Amino acid sequence: MELFAERHVQIRALTEHSTKDTKETNDTKDTKETKDTKGRKGRKGRKGSLTIEQALALVARLRTAGEQIVFTNGVFDLLHIGHLRYLQHARALGDALIVGVNSDRSVRANKGPARPITPEAERAEVLEALECVDGVVVFDEETPHDLIAALQPDVLVKGDDWAETAIVGREIVEGRGGTVVRVPIEPGRSTSAIIRKIRRTLC
Repeated sequence: MELFAERHVQIRALTEHSTKDTKETNDTKDTKETKDTKGRKGRKGRKGSLTIEQALALVARLRTAGEQIVFTNGVFDLLHIGHLRYLQHARALGDALIVGVNSDRSVRANKGPARPITPEAERAEVLEALECVDGVVVFDEETPHDLIAALQPDVLVKGDDWAETAIVGREIVEGRGGTVVRVPIEPGRSTSAIIRKIRRTLC
């Protein structure tokens, strides 16, 4: 009887210890999740683009938290590895990356009536799903000048296929003490190259 009681106490102690360990693990996980929610996870949960008002509110929250805001823009028509590496590089230059995306009308004005291949809502949704992107804003103008003026990013990123003097918004960012960075472009990786390859294959 004493042996049974002793084993019962041992089993109970082991069970309580295991329960405590599980609780501590869960508490640690919950704490981490809470911290993540205050950080990048708190910016997700959306589908598609932000309105300019939502983007301004996001920027205000980030600035209050002392975070560096990176901005870049483009069409991002058929998303490829060159786009992904470019965006990852841009995100590494600060604490949050906001991407300006040309609207369908803007793309047609810049690239002709055959583009874009993918409509603006879908392009924005795909970009927003990337871990390296914190927010997406669709702009209807032919350049992102007005959007950059509104958001006032700390870092402006463009590909190194752009001349320094041709980067739209450069004077805005540098005028507030920010930096403009030209990121290397993956050679041979572009939507136009993909389209040409598809046409050659089909013909």
